[in-house]
Amino acid sequence: MSNRQKFYINGEWVESSTGETLEVINPSTEELIDSIGMGGQADVDAAVAAAGAAFETWSVTTREQRVEVMEAIIEVFKRRMGDLAATISEEMGAPMSLANAAQAPAGLGHFMTTLRVLRTFEFEEDIGTSHVVREPAGVCAFITPWNWPINQIACKVAPALAAGCTMVLKPSEVAPFNAIVFAEILDEAGVPAGVFNLVNGDGPTVGAALSRHPGVDMVSFTGSTRAGVEVARNAAPTVKRVAQELGGKSANIILDDADFPTAIARDVFGMCLNSGQSCNAPSRMLVPKARMEEAAAIATAAARNVRVGDPQSADTTIGPVVSSVQFEKIQNLIQKGIDEGATLETGGTGRPDGLNQGYYVKPTVFSNVTNDMTIAQEEIFGPVLSLIGYEDDADAVRIANDTIYGLSGYISSGDPERAKAIARRIRTGNVHLNGAIVDNKAPFGGYKQSGNGREWGQYGFEEFLEVKAIMGYNAAG
Repeated sequence: MSNRQKFYINGEWVESSTGETLEVINPSTEELIDSIGMGGQADVDAAVAAAGAAFETWSVTTREQRVEVMEAIIEVFKRRMGDLAATISEEMGAPMSLANAAQAPAGLGHFMTTLRVLRTFEFEEDIGTSHVVREPAGVCAFITPWNWPINQIACKVAPALAAGCTMVLKPSEVAPFNAIVFAEILDEAGVPAGVFNLVNGDGPTVGAALSRHPGVDMVSFTGSTRAGVEVARNAAPTVKRVAQELGGKSANIILDDADFPTAIARDVFGMCLNSGQSCNAPSRMLVPKARMEEAAAIATAAARNVRVGDPQSADTTIGPVVSSVQFEKIQNLIQKGIDEGATLETGGTGRPDGLNQGYYVKPTVFSNVTNDMTIAQEEIFGPVLSLIGYEDDADAVRIANDTIYGLSGYISSGDPERAKAIARRIRTGNVHLNGAIVDNKAPFGGYKQSGNGREWGQYGFEEFLEVKAIMGYNAAG
């Protein structure tokens, strides 16, 4: 029997208290996949209560007990990998090649990395006459997005479980079914009742109820900066810890000594990956002003090689964007770029030729963009690249930092030391040198309005721990 209309609370699949449902649409066909139950305050209260009760026992489990549970999750996760990939592809439009190679495995990677951290992490230390203990933060609420859904669920759930926390997850209502599969994985793996709970619903109802709930000790949110502000506002009266991974408008500096054909073509593909729906997408490409025409020609050719189509087709590079709302937003921003005077090199408004159904967007390249244009400042979340000219290295750094965001930066150079020096001047939480990919053992998170706190690896693990100093613990006599 399908669990898609149910919630997972205290180790059981239960009906929604509201009786309300929401249709989930396949973005490649615009047809109904299924519906989910929509939660309310009573469902949140039940889930938080279950997590609070479970915290009394899960928080005092041993390292060995948690290792055993993590190992069991990993084994079941591996067996359900195909189900996760197929579900993600259907509900958010990722090509099956990407879903199988990156979307689903990303979640497994976070569990494996967290398990390695857990095995060796030092939870206690002596400082002077005091003993310092790192203890689980408590009941956690997780609000996660649709663009890399299992990645964002796992990079919160895995370290929280390993740290000894209990939790309530509200996944995106746009792409919620992968979270149902995930809950089934944890259930089969034997995660104790109440340790992990799942309630579906929308942000203004379930998300807000979790953020302000007095029984929640910490909220970890991934999504837009606008929504992150609301989460923080709702959490403020109870002074709970809030970790946020928010928007981005990452600069990609192509230095004058870089291999232009290689770097630009590579990074156009990287920007288009996942249909541009990544918070760390390198959507602002900074090139020397004197070489704008050359860079535009390379970027245009690369964009035209990006094949947009059916996620089930083996030769598809990118599928649709996730929803009609996202499609219209991207169309409006592309038109804004045209209206504000950027040079449209390829792409533009409307669907690609031959695709009359589905939320498909043309890979679009603008050149001669200035950093004050809307397309250079707003997060588009689509396959739209802005080429911005700079005068010298200092000017490139200035433009890169001229944004409210600070999630990622990218630098290409034939001189590794030059690239490293510029990386230190970029005000972002992550910098990629010469095409380096993300590393789930390293911290991930942003500066400025891209958020606070860090996820992934040991840094992500430490987010779920409180630090207690026991004074006089080592005093003589």
